Amino acid sequence: MTIPGIGTIAAEFAGDFRDVETGGDGTFRVGADGVRRILTPLDGKADFIVYADKTLAYVKSALGHPALYLLAEARFEGPAEAVLMDLDGTSVRSEPFWMWIIERTVARLMDNPAFRLAPEDEPHVSGHSVSEHLQYCITKYCPTRNVEQARVHYFDITRREMAAITAGRGRADAFRPAPGLKEFLLELKGRGIRIGLVTSGLYEKAWPEILAAFRTLGLGNPLNFYDAIISAGHAFRPPGADEDEGQAGTLGELTPKPHPWLYAETARIGLGIPPERRHKAIGLEDSGAGVVAVRLAGFACIGMAGGNIEKSGLRPLLHARCETLAEALDIILGRR
Repeated sequence: MTIPGIGTIAAEFAGDFRDVETGGDGTFRVGADGVRRILTPLDGKADFIVYADKTLAYVKSALGHPALYLLAEARFEGPAEAVLMDLDGTSVRSEPFWMWIIERTVARLMDNPAFRLAPEDEPHVSGHSVSEHLQYCITKYCPTRNVEQARVHYFDITRREMAAITAGRGRADAFRPAPGLKEFLLELKGRGIRIGLVTSGLYEKAWPEILAAFRTLGLGNPLNFYDAIISAGHAFRPPGADEDEGQAGTLGELTPKPHPWLYAETARIGLGIPPERRHKAIGLEDSGAGVVAVRLAGFACIGMAGGNIEKSGLRPLLHARCETLAEALDIILGRR
């Protein structure tokens, strides 16, 4: 069966999506109101409601605010005019560090320094917003606590670790440029392909990562290199407030990936890509949440190895999967 917005799911990906009878937290049912199938990926973070002529994506929310989007067909015709790049995992290898921060936050909430996340937690503690990650862990490991308490600990730990890294005392492996990143970026730049960098992280979390990577690569000021950088914004604080109070960013915790708005903002406002030129832009992501975000924004997506796309069950949404940025470049330039 061909699925609108997705196409035919290859046999090798047949186990990524499960057919379910009800979806959208009980809102939709197969056989009712024109619903033909309801598919949910392995991570269960979204339901795809399939009709004869369209597919709707019901994005779930651990914080109680789900959303419904049309999953439009996304095609790509190389060579690209623009590339939309994820930060964590795709551009900078930092996901293990941020999952470690989540782990330490939960350990503090539980007053258990020996706490460790389980392997099956990975799709739920990477790629989404901080509050989504924390709410998942609270529900599973410490249901008597709340996300507001967790955010205070999270930002306290983050502030201390980032200060230590800046001073040269922290984890040396926290922020490493992805292999081949410099060559990849310079090739795009040399061909006049616009580059947008996209992250669900707050500025205070994301900017040190970007700076660290560019210093390592010797590429100068990222603001002078990228055509657009979009993050979850800044956290405004009253005078005298501590940095670890856990305020939300200007974008907020409810709209980052897997919602489309970061990518939509980067493409339409940051890079000036009109809807009729979407086929000349492509996204690069290593997380399931990021893949959904790129696709809901209307763009084809290259899935990069090393993240949680396979564990999330989102391979059917990919235009292609690549092991390296060099492989991705071939697709971007229309060489394969």
